[in-house]
Amino acid sequence: MVSKKFLFKKTFFGGNMEYIIGIILLLTFFGLAWYCISGNNLMIGFLIITIIWTVLSFGGTLGASADFLAQNEALKFDGLKGVMAALNKIFQSAPEGWGTTLVNVCWGAWFGRVLMETGIASTLIRKTVELGGDKPMVTITLLNIVTAIIFTAMTGAGPVIAIGVIVLPILMSLGVPKAIAMFSFMGSVAAGIFINPVNFAQYIAFFITPEQMPEFTLGWYATKWGYVALIILLVTTTILSGIYLAKSKTSHAWAATTNRGAQQKNAPFYTLILPIVPVVLKIWLDFSVIGGFVIAGFAALFLCGKMKGSFKENCQLVNKLYYDGVVDTAPLVGFLLTLPMFNQVASYAAPYFKVILGEVFPKNELVLCIMFAVLLCMGLFRGPMTLVGCGAATLGVVMHIGDFSVPFLYALFAIPTITVNIGSCITQSWVAWGLAYTKVESKDFLKLSIPNAYFAGILQYVATFILLGSLGTTWLMSAVK
Repeated sequence: MVSKKFLFKKTFFGGNMEYIIGIILLLTFFGLAWYCISGNNLMIGFLIITIIWTVLSFGGTLGASADFLAQNEALKFDGLKGVMAALNKIFQSAPEGWGTTLVNVCWGAWFGRVLMETGIASTLIRKTVELGGDKPMVTITLLNIVTAIIFTAMTGAGPVIAIGVIVLPILMSLGVPKAIAMFSFMGSVAAGIFINPVNFAQYIAFFITPEQMPEFTLGWYATKWGYVALIILLVTTTILSGIYLAKSKTSHAWAATTNRGAQQKNAPFYTLILPIVPVVLKIWLDFSVIGGFVIAGFAALFLCGKMKGSFKENCQLVNKLYYDGVVDTAPLVGFLLTLPMFNQVASYAAPYFKVILGEVFPKNELVLCIMFAVLLCMGLFRGPMTLVGCGAATLGVVMHIGDFSVPFLYALFAIPTITVNIGSCITQSWVAWGLAYTKVESKDFLKLSIPNAYFAGILQYVATFILLGSLGTTWLMSAVK
């Protein structure tokens, strides 16, 4: 006798429920893209999509074909106990596994506040301007380099704003049009973030845990690709700033409003190296990221005379800096606690995506690099190419459809995330602040930033294919021979 369950599957779904679920999942993916592009809350959006994908992925097993289930062991649940174990993995174990990332973010934010409190960051900027003199292009070049170096260690909206209120008035008082000043500063911030240990820890958590691939460290990544990506973005930003400046008319509208006469105490010259200490220790010695922040942070506080009070007062200062730093990153924390849930459920949804996209999605590294380079604009507005938008959904599809190495995938998504979103997009918090602060129209900023995103992004994808892709490495070795 034929069971009712079999008849239901055979007559209503034709035994191919996985195709129906795959199409629905694809539609929800585009729905998530629209949600992110519309500027809605990312934490809530990823929580909702996690629940939807959980229901669809688990429910789809009730009507999927036997062949589909046989090929996907992850979707074979051992009764109610197996379902509960999978749900616990999504909603409990996954967020718990991101503890390391959150700790790095919080300590990095504290270190950024220390550099601001001690005046080290502002002193670096002022000394750089002195070297540039009254030559705008020389000053832009030097400020871009120093800003990129600063943001290899500092991160978050608070530090960017703190440096921005120093750099932007200086550039505009030299006659640099405000849109070009904005573009140049934001591009150099993004360049430094390519080897920022906090951002690296944040992004790598999308792909693996440290236990899965312990050799993929910041030091390995920086020497293999990170430095190259940083230099490419820094150079293209500086060159385009020069081109834009040559075509524009200088304006000194900000000269009268810039407080250049106020005397600010400089930090001791020997403390100016401290911003890069955590990065150097991590890359050269593979030393603890947090340990580097603690060493450099307390060294800065002592050497700059900020710890001359009583023990209680010093404790209060350190506590306040930590509090302010955590507040800077608070919006990010909620997102980071929700995102791993989505990453985990994506592994259950991936077999359905593979049914729909498996035959059409590029499996060749060169084709994938070309496709991502062409679609760089989709990294804007929290689009499906950026990890701080709905790119996590795209990553979930790519990771489970193709057989690509983790370093290659990391670079593939880091370019639209950092070069495009962080450095060029008006939805980035500090870019939005800069637009309001300088009174630059968003369209005027995008006219400058989008060409740079494409020039730098294309060059970075060339570097990705050659330095991290297996096909590129093989081609390079054969060319050398």
